[in-house]
Amino acid sequence: MISYISGILAETSAEHIVIETNGFGMNIKVPASVLPGLPAIGSDVKIYTYMYVREDMINLYGFLSRDDLEFFKLMLNVSGIGPKGALSILSYATPDELRLAILTDDEKKISSAPGIGKKTAQRLVLELKDKISSPLSAEDPVNVVGSASSGAVQEAIDALCALGISASEAAAAVKKCGDTEDMTVEEIIKQALRNI
Repeated sequence: MISYISGILAETSAEHIVIETNGFGMNIKVPASVLPGLPAIGSDVKIYTYMYVREDMINLYGFLSRDDLEFFKLMLNVSGIGPKGALSILSYATPDELRLAILTDDEKKISSAPGIGKKTAQRLVLELKDKISSPLSAEDPVNVVGSASSGAVQEAIDALCALGISASEAAAAVKKCGDTEDMTVEEIIKQALRNI
């Protein structure tokens, strides 16, 4: 298996990049989230890869970090999700956002990715919930934003969800508030709404 490819970035498009290495142009399928992190064409780049082999095709899938690659491989273990679906999900959300969505049962966020339906999102949450840890801490997902004021934090997250904001987006917005220990629920909600 090819762990990574290092070379000169020769070409980019919405779905793939080409890296020139030792006289070969390696065509690598990438999620859209990779494109903003790439250097200018003609610059050196290192892409972590996964080789997918079937009877009728061989494809390389590439990522800027090992974390993205590992999450991609983890999603391939979910029944009904192939490389195309996993790439679509990673184009829509980072691994940390996906971990938070899975830990908070936020199927809506996952099913927002193109080509991913509600049942596939439910299966992803069900099959991966026990296999991942929180992206923000080792604590319970509702406390990943927390401090001593976890009750106020949870109330704020619940209130944001009542406004139609997904659980993972609400938790992320509250986390951006920083130290919430001396804040009231109302103050946390106001600040979190500014963060969305």
